[in-house]
Amino acid sequence: MSTSLRIGTVLLLVGLWGSVLPAAEAGATQPAAPARESAGESAEAARWVEATESTRATRPTRSAESRIVVADQGSRSVVVLAAPAGAGSRRSEANWSWSADRDPGLGDLRPAHTWTNPSEAKRRQLHDHDYLLAGASGGLAAVVAYPSARVYWAADVGSDNLHSLELLPDGNVAVTASTGGYLRVYAASQGPRARRYVQASLPGAHGVHYDPAGALLWALGDRELVAYSVTGTAAAPTLTRVRTATLPETGGHDLSPVLSAPGRLWITGHDHVWQYDPAARTFEAVHLSADPRDEAGVKSIGDDPATGRILTVRPTADNPCSWCTSTLTLFRPDGTRTLANARLYKARWWTARRQ
Repeated sequence: MSTSLRIGTVLLLVGLWGSVLPAAEAGATQPAAPARESAGESAEAARWVEATESTRATRPTRSAESRIVVADQGSRSVVVLAAPAGAGSRRSEANWSWSADRDPGLGDLRPAHTWTNPSEAKRRQLHDHDYLLAGASGGLAAVVAYPSARVYWAADVGSDNLHSLELLPDGNVAVTASTGGYLRVYAASQGPRARRYVQASLPGAHGVHYDPAGALLWALGDRELVAYSVTGTAAAPTLTRVRTATLPETGGHDLSPVLSAPGRLWITGHDHVWQYDPAARTFEAVHLSADPRDEAGVKSIGDDPATGRILTVRPTADNPCSWCTSTLTLFRPDGTRTLANARLYKARWWTARRQ
């Protein structure tokens, strides 16, 4: 990327967002080339701490409000912002952002191409440190220390429409790709560009979530919700399908934990929002409002662990991107938050809780 283009991208981001700080089955495996292995668990833990303690980025502004992280395809950025405290409509300003376009250390992964259409953003913790998980449909997946913005691991997973990613307890990273139709677990614990992975087939793979209580990796496809056991070693993981649930409708899209009901999972499909109860093995329809349109085509959903408020993103006709919106929609209490000129694909509460 030229210097002038890079400066233009930063200026555009500031203009859009306001004050932004610098920033399977058993046997179905297809491993890629082996990655460099670490010296062991202690070395792996030290690497995560080192990533967090980097001072390359300024710390974000603090807010007493709950915060939200969004994947904005318009500015090609992942942005953290404050959520509205009550009902009504409010505009928003960012207090922290990250983009692969602005990280010179990712040049080998060709972010101009692979960071096209950011499709996932979520917060996770490992060894008591915070990380942003970010992915784009163009194929770039990254684990970024927060708030330093130092990249712990990143890879180009291919042009298979990457839709989500998850951080596992051993430091490895799971990714799902919809057109590729797979769930992969990368041995990210083995190095910043570790490329070895294990793969399981899952048509229309969209969502992925790790449940620490059940030690299961859940993945959502077009027609199925599947639980996998991740075994083997950190350097050579394996995937075994242990449970499959047929969705009550096609078009499985988002998968996230129901934080107000530990163990349950949010599921979105073509026309409805669901909660799945793994203990009862049942799906329950969730009605967000009296208008059924609020439940159709939802790209992401989750509840605030502090208040129980529900956050959704769904495309709107007034957005120049047909699968995007510039509005965050909240329920219980109801409200919206408008992000001028944004092309939002997903938004999540800024929490590391998994259950």
